[in-house]
Amino acid sequence: MMLENIFLKILSKEIPARIAHEDNLCLAFHDINPQAPVHVLIIPRKVIRTHADITDSDKELLGHLHWVAAKLAQELQIEDGYRIVINCLEKAGQTVPHIHMHLLGGRNLAWPPG
Repeated sequence: MMLENIFLKILSKEIPARIAHEDNLCLAFHDINPQAPVHVLIIPRKVIRTHADITDSDKELLGHLHWVAAKLAQELQIEDGYRIVINCLEKAGQTVPHIHMHLLGGRNLAWPPG
């Protein structure tokens, strides 16, 4: 995984992003390489390297990320069907060492995903 965390640069506004949601716990922005008509990344402000690194103290934060995903699905008019993906480590496709959710929708999503 990249040692330089691009998500921190997006959080600090060093790198511009098309923001879909922002609050004191997280930031959601449209992916620059979308895999569906709607593809939003939801990242916590707290740095957690990967899903395997979450702790008991992260329960409320992770619940908030899911709440934001549901809220965005409604706002982006994909509430009729969407997918939430969290990749864990490089073998699963995680390329940025900062936990994040992919909110995907706007078309029929096949299974299995990959």
